[in-house]
Amino acid sequence: MPNTIEHYINQLAPDRQESMSKLRQILQKNLPAGFEETLQYGMITYVVPHSLYPKGYHCKPTDALPFISIASQKAGVHLYHMGIYADQALLTWFTDAYTKVCKTKLDMGKSCIRFKKLDQIPYELIGELAQKMTPKQWIERYESAFRKK
Repeated sequence: MPNTIEHYINQLAPDRQESMSKLRQILQKNLPAGFEETLQYGMITYVVPHSLYPKGYHCKPTDALPFISIASQKAGVHLYHMGIYADQALLTWFTDAYTKVCKTKLDMGKSCIRFKKLDQIPYELIGELAQKMTPKQWIERYESAFRKK
């Protein structure tokens, strides 16, 4: 298991290094202030740190609250966006926007957006998606969607 983000990226095939590095740059540039970059669950993850949300992730409170992760998987590069899983309006915006900028069918699970063809990753759209939710908004949405009352 890599212990740094650079090690994670450097161990990938060159085409994956390029895609993952570009996704990382897009997220760093577009995510609102307050999210922190880390390795979590074997992926490059942008989290709400404990300093902003001391409760942490409900599945493992010692972990910071995950928001967006990117990973090189067997079948391609995947982006995991917890916000689109928890916010129907955001999901609708993304799926509509995707069909306008991409010719390929959206390959998506609950929070996972899969890119099998690395030359067809909509980087600009990912940047727009990253801008749509602040850490405070994510905490509010997370608390209402996932935290038991």
